[in-house]
Amino acid sequence: MNALLAAVRAGRHHDVPPLVLALDRPGRRSALAELKELRKEVRSWDWQRRDRIRKALLVAGAGCHTGAAGCAAWIGGRDLRDWTRSPYPLILTSLKDRDPAWLGDLAHRFAGRSALSDAEYAFVGELVRIARVPIPVTDNLVMGWAELVSTARWRGRTRRPLTDILRDDPHTAVLASRLFEMEELPPQIDFHDVPGSQDHWPGALGALAADGVLDRPHLVERCVTRLMSGGKSVDQRFFLAVLRRLGATEEEERRHLRDWAVMARDGIAPVASHAQQVLVRLDARGELSTRGLAEVSGAVLFRQEKKLVRAQLTLLGKALRRDPSTAGELLLSVAEAFGHEAIDVQERALKLVARYLPAVAAPEVRERLASAAAQLGPLHRETVTALFGGLVEAVPQETYEEFLPPAPVLRHHDPAPETVAELVEEVAARVKSPASEHWALSSGSAHLTSGVTGFERTLDGLVRLARTDREELTKALREALAGVYVIEGGLSPHMVDPRSMSTSHGISVVVASLLGGVSDRDRAQWRSKTTVTGAYACAHAALNGVLLDRVWEAAEAIAAGRAPFLLATPTWHTGAIEAAELVERLRAYRELGVPPGPADFAQALLRVRRGGGPGRAEAAAAAEALGTGEGDRLAAWLRADEPVAPVLRHPATAVSRPSAGNWWQRTTTGARQVLLATRERLVIQREFPEAFHWLGRAQLPHARQCYHWGPERSSHWTATLPEDPEALAAWLMPDLMFAADRGQRGAVGFLPALAESAGEVGGATHLALAYGLGARHPEDRTAAVDALLVLAAGGRLDGASLGRELAILVDRDLVKVNRTADALGTAAATGACRTVLTVLAAMLPGLLAYEKTPRGLSDLLSVAAECAERCGTDGIEPIAGLAATAGRKGSSQTVRQAARLHAAFPDRKDQAVADL
Repeated sequence: MNALLAAVRAGRHHDVPPLVLALDRPGRRSALAELKELRKEVRSWDWQRRDRIRKALLVAGAGCHTGAAGCAAWIGGRDLRDWTRSPYPLILTSLKDRDPAWLGDLAHRFAGRSALSDAEYAFVGELVRIARVPIPVTDNLVMGWAELVSTARWRGRTRRPLTDILRDDPHTAVLASRLFEMEELPPQIDFHDVPGSQDHWPGALGALAADGVLDRPHLVERCVTRLMSGGKSVDQRFFLAVLRRLGATEEEERRHLRDWAVMARDGIAPVASHAQQVLVRLDARGELSTRGLAEVSGAVLFRQEKKLVRAQLTLLGKALRRDPSTAGELLLSVAEAFGHEAIDVQERALKLVARYLPAVAAPEVRERLASAAAQLGPLHRETVTALFGGLVEAVPQETYEEFLPPAPVLRHHDPAPETVAELVEEVAARVKSPASEHWALSSGSAHLTSGVTGFERTLDGLVRLARTDREELTKALREALAGVYVIEGGLSPHMVDPRSMSTSHGISVVVASLLGGVSDRDRAQWRSKTTVTGAYACAHAALNGVLLDRVWEAAEAIAAGRAPFLLATPTWHTGAIEAAELVERLRAYRELGVPPGPADFAQALLRVRRGGGPGRAEAAAAAEALGTGEGDRLAAWLRADEPVAPVLRHPATAVSRPSAGNWWQRTTTGARQVLLATRERLVIQREFPEAFHWLGRAQLPHARQCYHWGPERSSHWTATLPEDPEALAAWLMPDLMFAADRGQRGAVGFLPALAESAGEVGGATHLALAYGLGARHPEDRTAAVDALLVLAAGGRLDGASLGRELAILVDRDLVKVNRTADALGTAAATGACRTVLTVLAAMLPGLLAYEKTPRGLSDLLSVAAECAERCGTDGIEPIAGLAATAGRKGSSQTVRQAARLHAAFPDRKDQAVADL
């Protein structure tokens, strides 16, 4: 036993099996007790020592267990599984004196454990071979089998055919069948369903079924069952691909008729399409009844996929041509398509109804069809009236009401924690969970409260309580943050780099300084790097540098014990500070004889509300009456009432009219850019700390995609300049351009908070919003829609200006029309139809002027027509080019949707005049 333990401690795993086999049953039990103690001891070792003996400990423990259950639990222990080469051959050697029944029991128990790999599957396979028992079929074992098959395909220099690998495995028949019973397929079951290829899982299973290795009828039944029950899209596609390879017989198709109907109604698009094709074959063979066709058609025509809906209308047309007497039953199903959003679908359904309406004798059916047709838009009104005559009742015109979210209301910023326990809890949450600072696109600016103003609350609390309860605070922080790297190992360089820091890093800097983890030398060296200089200095690093300068100053103030609180702590959730409140804070500093921190006061000036009215004048007078330098600077700042950085308009103010066929042609990079410059603000360069100087310099447009930027580091930017959304939008415009043009993800996340800020919005904000609406990723477009609705709710959205900006970006090929249509359609779906129509009325003239129709224009026209039909066109100027587009020959979607929108305008003569 001592020799065994010595071998284990030395990590000599190859010596373990013979030493185990040399022990008798009592000796193994005694050794096992020692091994269990060693296992506990090893858990506290460093990883290098653990790795050295892990495999030997695993083999020895497995061989010394006398019970199969204990042995399976030992082998499956997570702390013993981190190895490179498989230890299972050594385990099999150490167990070679066991009874076959015992080995079979071990195989079944071990197969039921979680997370089995290819090595474990091979181990179980060898156990059942020796024991001569059936392999245990469990989901975990199937996952290990799938991993082994996937690995075997790529062994050597050539890729082995999957069918050959599966055919060579003696357990394929039972394990492959288990795939169809699992809740989710193993991740290794990946495939590309290339027509004619067999070298993927569906093709290989189909080939094995054809060879008789697998039970084909059973697999067909299981495929149909899985497609009926739904599940993950990737799994559904797999079972569908298998079913297609198996090829259901006519009898099998007939037996599952109701199942095909359910799939066509509820399945994902590929499954529904396959089921629809089966139903077409059943109908052609006369095995689908009229009632069955009517029932399934009513459900399919309610789906959004136009391809499915069109195919179903085609099937209904064939059935009606074959037997017009079924019109009374089938046309009611056809009428379901009147509610589809695609105008061509509505027209096809209306044509079917018109063709077979004479075959309908029942008055009640005609009345129901007339009622359904009355819901069609103005474009079809004349046709419907001519078709049904007096049966069509005038649809009552409902008074349209624009539905917008509540206008933003300023919410008071929560005060700093008053107790050490509360503050330490917040600090621990921020230091340990930096992910909490990320933008949440779906929730808009609501995340700002927990991310930015929560940071300000915590920072102010550290300053306050470090002055009044320093000893208790430091003790509690050491206990709460024990084991955290920033406390034990010190600050990492990225935490103090303006290019990569976040608000959680800022808290870490202050806490590390408070607990003595930052030397004076390091503090001086790192703080000198907060200033951003050079031609390639970007807005991201500049805004982060402001935050970093503030936290270093706060750390120094805490060390000196002089600051009672922070001047820059926001009054409102947007980051803004009331001028009168800042005056009172300066008064408290004066009475305490404490000089304000330069960075703290500079940030307070950037946040102070500059709105006009008597309140600003009174606050300026009160600040001047303080008789301090900071009071005088505050008074001058309020009276000047100037933006931090005035924005200059880009010269691209009109849509160019490209020649025929060249509307998409890209010009030089510089010509394509639509970015904004800002003028300098000398007072910032002269009176503010050096870390703020970038904000006061003139900034020229520069399209540069910064590698260091990420949305998790941007949550504080809008709170840095809550009164200057225009400047912030101009500086961050390159990110938005790349989000639309190159697909940079997450750059649009700040727009909802920007829209909620109280500062004046203008051209820069609307251009930023235009880029956001054309962003590549749906979640970014959703954030832009949130910002649009917030601006509209507050009465600050200039829809016409936004529309013109969108037209310019489309003209420069910087945003895609179809993405913009998707975003504006989302906004309209929330109830903001009038807002969206105003935007589109200004955007469409430029797009309609192109000689070659831009891709996605029909989608944009569809959104505009939907809005016009809902909210009306009162107050909307005629859209130039619309009548000409609607009057073109042909039946393209662009022409149809233009005609639909054109029909929504009551006075069409004005449209023609506008075209001229």
